[in-house]
Amino acid sequence: MNASGISGTATSTARRFAGGAALLLRGIALYVRNPGLMLLGVVPALISGVLFLAAYATLVVFVGDLAAVVTPFADDWPAAARSAVRVIAALAFLGLGGLLTVLTFTAVTLVIGDPFYEKISERVEQRYGGTPDAVEVPFWPSLRRSTVDSLRLVALAALFGLPLFAAGFIPVLGQTVVPVIGAAVGGWLLAVELVGAPFYRRGKGLRDRRAVLKADRPTALGFGVAVFVCFLIPLGAVLLMPAAVAGAALLTRRSLGQPITEA
Repeated sequence: MNASGISGTATSTARRFAGGAALLLRGIALYVRNPGLMLLGVVPALISGVLFLAAYATLVVFVGDLAAVVTPFADDWPAAARSAVRVIAALAFLGLGGLLTVLTFTAVTLVIGDPFYEKISERVEQRYGGTPDAVEVPFWPSLRRSTVDSLRLVALAALFGLPLFAAGFIPVLGQTVVPVIGAAVGGWLLAVELVGAPFYRRGKGLRDRRAVLKADRPTALGFGVAVFVCFLIPLGAVLLMPAAVAGAALLTRRSLGQPITEA
């Protein structure tokens, strides 16, 4: 491929990534304009948010002790070198904690608020013409599906998080490249998880939504990374969870070639 072709591909990828991020902004706009959506979504997110903020705050308080525990080899080093390696270890712990907190918060909140977020997703789709070929999703099967998907998300978060945690000890790369990779991994997992409700409403399971999102990975990543970064902001996950659910409904429609302009 020549230089102009590579440049065109990069530009197209960047444009689709930005378009995915813009879906979260549209979800926020829908959220702000509809107080009912806000009330539906904030309560379960608030319950989860209190628990996970407390857990992460505990990590912050004790991260220095954890860093010392995993770096016993540095006990006899000069003070400057010992402090440097333990700062790197502390940053690795905080990075892993951030990734796991965002993903497990999403998983737990979607389980707690399953009927609320299902309703938000359905209302958003109604604004854009409804759900083609919708199937009935009874409450208990929906809750069971949401729980299984959430457990799978937590397992995948741990699977990817541990190598990233280890890589976080690499000077410079661990504090620059690894966080970017973590955001990309976290963003992809969030995108796959958040589109669960609209896909199941169409009778499509996890394999289907992975395949559909992979067909336009930059858009899905743009949306997921934007959600991931916003969820890292204090209280961002609590306040923006309903907006993320609304944006995920739009991502689903775009990925399936359905209109996202109001009917």
